Amino acid sequence: MDGLLVDSEPLWRAAEIEVFGGVGVTLTEDDCGQTTGLRLDEVVRFWFDRRPWSGASLEAVHDRIVEAMARLLLTRSVPLPGAVEAVRGVAARGIPLAVATSSPRALIGPALAGVGLTDAFPLTCSAEDEPYGKPHPAVYLRAAERLGVPPTACVAFEDSLNGVIAAKAARMLCVAVPERDHPGFGVADVRLRSLRDLDLDAIFGPC
Repeated sequence: MDGLLVDSEPLWRAAEIEVFGGVGVTLTEDDCGQTTGLRLDEVVRFWFDRRPWSGASLEAVHDRIVEAMARLLLTRSVPLPGAVEAVRGVAARGIPLAVATSSPRALIGPALAGVGLTDAFPLTCSAEDEPYGKPHPAVYLRAAERLGVPPTACVAFEDSLNGVIAAKAARMLCVAVPERDHPGFGVADVRLRSLRDLDLDAIFGPC
């Protein structure tokens, strides 16, 4: 979802810089890039372990970021190039779709609503509900279970390295659309510059 369907990474960086700054932790956009794809509670713990603060609890910081993100997603969301067309194209083939995201469940609705895709995903799964977030495959395995199909019959679309690792650990075919290049993306089965380059016939077979 984040960074793949919704151009939310700039929003995440803005929310994190604002909220962490409020507890005395100054982050740059490059700093925020270190935690892309992690579950939010893990992001908060990551920075607390490295730059501990006093006063606000980890839970309070987590909740402040969620509140900031919900506001930004509803007012400033922009779909990434080719995202809406890709989702509609897959749905038109009768392929069941699910969101499997590291984002808190409270942000899935605002994110999809912000880009007009609320009706496209009857099933959504958040790693917030799992014991471990990405790069652990739990949220992908849960999505496959709820779709009623084996993981090996699923195609995962990812923008983050942690997400690609999770998808491959779940034994899914993985299409990577990375925001930043990294050698680790080589483990993906397909790598695209944007979802505008997606060839549905090549991934799913001819209609």
